This record gives sequence, C-alpha cells and structure tokens, in this order.
Amino acid sequence: MSEITEDTTLSAAVQGDSQAFSELYERYVGRIFNYIYYRTGSAVDAEDLTARVFYRAMGHIQRFKDMGVPFSAWLYRIAHNLVANWHRDNSRRREMPLEEHTQLPVRGEHPEQRLVRTQEVEGLLRVLRKLSPERQQLIILKFVEHLPNAEIAVIMGRSEGAIKSLYHRTLLSLREELEKREE
Repeated sequence: MSEITEDTTLSAAVQGDSQAFSELYERYVGRIFNYIYYRTGSAVDAEDLTARVFYRAMGHIQRFKDMGVPFSAWLYRIAHNLVANWHRDNSRRREMPLEEHTQLPVRGEHPEQRLVRTQEVEGLLRVLRKLSPERQQLIILKFVEHLPNAEIAVIMGRSEGAIKSLYHRTLLSLREELEKREE
C-alpha cells in the first residue's frame, strides 16, 4: 500500500468505511501480533491482545487525527498500553500453555541441532525479558519490526537522539548479560 493509498484509506476509515479499516487491519495485523508476541511470549495471549488492539482502534478511529504521526505509531501505542496492562494483571500468576512447547521437529533437522538452537533462543529470550519494558519495546521495534529510529521515536514518544542513546545503552547491557551467561 503506497503512502498516498494509505492516507486515502485512512481518511476513508476515519469517515466510517469498514472496508478501508479492513485494509488497514490487513496491513498491520502481522506487525502488531509480532510486537505483542515478543512482549508476552505467548501466542494465545498475543492473538487475544492483537484482537483487542484492532477492536479498540476500530472503536476510536473516528477520533484519529493526522498530526504527522504514522497510523502504525497509533496502533503500537494502543498495543503498548494493552501489553502493560496484561503484564500488570499477570504479574502474580505465570502460566505457560503446554501446546507452545510441543512443536514437531522440522523434517531433516537432527534433534541435537534443534535442541541447541532452541536452547540458544530460549536463553536470548530470557535475557531480553530481564530488560525494562521500554528497552524490550525498543529491541522489538528495531530488530523484529525493522523500523527506523525516527518512527521508533514517534511510537515511544521520545526524540530520535534519545532513541539512539537508549539503543546503544541497551546493546551494551545485553552484551554484558550474555557474557555473564557464557562464563
């Protein structure tokens, strides 16, 4: 969807065109799901929260004002708030659905290779989840969503310079934590 087409589609959605909102949903649902999944670690909760993001966006789209901020930034803000509420509500209980750990091995991959890869990924996710929510958000937007610093700054409500500084400090912190784990 080109920028002109997105602006036109967004304007139509603000005017109540459900087909236009559906087009915006199709464009962003995968990105929002990924963001939420990496913040929660649960596909089931990510599906639920993603649905809530778009339900909330649909309910408030008429109040959306174009102030030079991308529509995606508005969606990420909604997602960020819902994830923060989810973490607060779930801080006392931690459940891990069994089906998330019963994936069948990829054909042709040796069990030893899969085990090593799985352990590396799980170790990295444990280190990432120790970061502050703000730093987790930055890492997800930068490395999972591949967003530029300028858009990350808008989403997080900070200057681009502050994002660069936070990014640098976060990478140093991750390196230190990973080096500790290797000792």
